[in-house]
Amino acid sequence: MISKLIRNPRTILHKLLFSSSQDPVYHHFYQSPPAYSYIQIQTYVEVYMKWKKDPYFDSIDSIHKSLELKPIIALKNFFILSSSSPHDNYCIPISDISKKGSDFGINIRVARFLRNYPSFFEEFKGPLHNLPWFRLTEKAIELDKEERMVYEEYKYDILGRLKKLILMSGTRKMLPLKVIKGLQWYLGLPDEFLKDPLDYVGGYGCFRVVDIEDQLKGLAVCEEYDDGGGKILSMMQKNAMRRGVYSGAVDEAIAFPLFPSKGLRLKQKIKDWLSKFQRLPYVSPYDDFSYLNPDSDLSEKRVVSLLHELLSLFVEHAAERKSLFCLRKYLGLPQKVHKAFKRHPHMFYLSLKNKTCTAILKEAYCDKLAIESHPLAKVRIKYIALVKESVVILRNRRVNNSGPFDQENFSFKDLGCAEAERYQLTNA
Repeated sequence: MISKLIRNPRTILHKLLFSSSQDPVYHHFYQSPPAYSYIQIQTYVEVYMKWKKDPYFDSIDSIHKSLELKPIIALKNFFILSSSSPHDNYCIPISDISKKGSDFGINIRVARFLRNYPSFFEEFKGPLHNLPWFRLTEKAIELDKEERMVYEEYKYDILGRLKKLILMSGTRKMLPLKVIKGLQWYLGLPDEFLKDPLDYVGGYGCFRVVDIEDQLKGLAVCEEYDDGGGKILSMMQKNAMRRGVYSGAVDEAIAFPLFPSKGLRLKQKIKDWLSKFQRLPYVSPYDDFSYLNPDSDLSEKRVVSLLHELLSLFVEHAAERKSLFCLRKYLGLPQKVHKAFKRHPHMFYLSLKNKTCTAILKEAYCDKLAIESHPLAKVRIKYIALVKESVVILRNRRVNNSGPFDQENFSFKDLGCAEAERYQLTNA
């Protein structure tokens, strides 16, 4: 009998499929599945968003001139700290700085760089051997004083932004100092912070320097509550509460504000996915994220929330995309965090100007009341206007050989300022 069944395997399959419901084999294959098998599991949906150039975001000088401004400010600070003659506009010989170009991120000769910005640095012949000396211009000194007043007056605001960045690290509540120093320009931290971080943040009370692996130092936050006694809220939560669409309950959804670029259209399946994504519970970047499945849409919503909050803390609400990669390990970001910018083009814009990729938070420039401006933003805009004056000065020199800068006939049209930044300059 057994040999007959073996020779005829179809008989075995027939008995298994069509045997009586009383047969235990039947129950093994056809019994009702348990209730928990009906629970839906949200998984990562692969969608492709085509990049669309947006001339408006590519023309914001406060973002794209920021990279050019960074080494100029670093040199200006060096002049002030190194010069022994503040009464003579902080003059120093070129020999004091000629071999330190790499320290300021300058790839050309330092003397040539200084001559490219005559609105900041004035050249003259020194007292000995006719060697070139440089000093700061009156306008550069005035802006430096204004910048230092901002640092003094808004110190706790700037430290509050640093505190929020550290709290995004989850249960660690700590970031290495080398990571913070790499984001110094975006956070608007002064050079005094780099010299002695503990001394600079000492008066704030909630920071402490800790030892971490590889003999590195880290900056930790002792507690996670603000001065008012309430838990820190993200910019998204504050705006949603202001609009009356969020009460702070657990697993409550907040829809991200979307700002589509002109001509950017999404396929219907992507619109359906985005609609479901918006209805997911909001995960604050300051909450514990260890329980999230890294391959779920909910985890992606936490990543997008964190990037939104991170850019809202920066001076220009934008940053070079590569500069954010150092945060992956400490803020729980995925290895391919750059995909989050591509998958959400209605929230972020990736500009390819200046031979780099800059991530821009759209909300900061499309709804200026939604994001709190950085205290240093207005001073940076004035610095950029001074950079543009150098272009006009050099142009006049080429035309007149050695003609002085004509301030009476100077206008914003020569600088190419946008209307919005012209308004900010005249009302600053």
